[in-house]
Amino acid sequence: MNKLYPSAAAALDGIVKDGQLLAVGGFGLCGIPEALIAALRDSGVKNLTVISNNAGVDGFGLGQLLETRQIKKMISSYVGENKEFERQYLAGELELEFTPQGTLAEKLRAGGAGIPAFFTRTGVGTIVAEGKELREFDGQTYVMERALVPEVSLVKAHIADKSGNLVFRRTARNFNPAAAMAGKITVVEVEQVVEIGELDPDAIHLPGIYVHRIVHNPNPEKRIEKRTTRTA
Repeated sequence: MNKLYPSAAAALDGIVKDGQLLAVGGFGLCGIPEALIAALRDSGVKNLTVISNNAGVDGFGLGQLLETRQIKKMISSYVGENKEFERQYLAGELELEFTPQGTLAEKLRAGGAGIPAFFTRTGVGTIVAEGKELREFDGQTYVMERALVPEVSLVKAHIADKSGNLVFRRTARNFNPAAAMAGKITVVEVEQVVEIGELDPDAIHLPGIYVHRIVHNPNPEKRIEKRTTRTA
């Protein structure tokens, strides 16, 4: 099977639709699939529910899809750094399922592992637990959280071979492996593509069984959210 597609638009063709549940890897702007997000914007699909740690910044990352009103709901753990996100949410134009960061990671991991739900103490006694099942274990109260299984996952890796085996680069790994494992269809954007057999098996972070389509983007912008420099 040829998993390599000539462009981000081609890789999304036929698999993204209105009203879908999508997962997008990244943390802030670190490790986001820039080309795939732009192609998703250009596809014009709408009423999306997007699982992502955050929603990028104004004008970049998932912030682009907020500006075009293609996202109806975010399932996120951090919602700062984006004024348009704040404006839409406070105006009642955007739904938000606010999820503790560790719980969000575990919801994706569970989805990829075929675990439908799990119990955690995180969020007990807060609005996070409202409407959810509570159960006591060893004298402690836990809240049940459902796993997340997105219809499509968009992720970023550093290197892929043509079978889809992935290597992530340092902190850009973040939510990407969990999002890739959870998705029914996973599309990965990579900076380098190598032949099968070129990667050391012990260096592979995620096996290609989880990857369905690959896009080569050798020169991503890698924008920085906040540049801090030392004053003289």
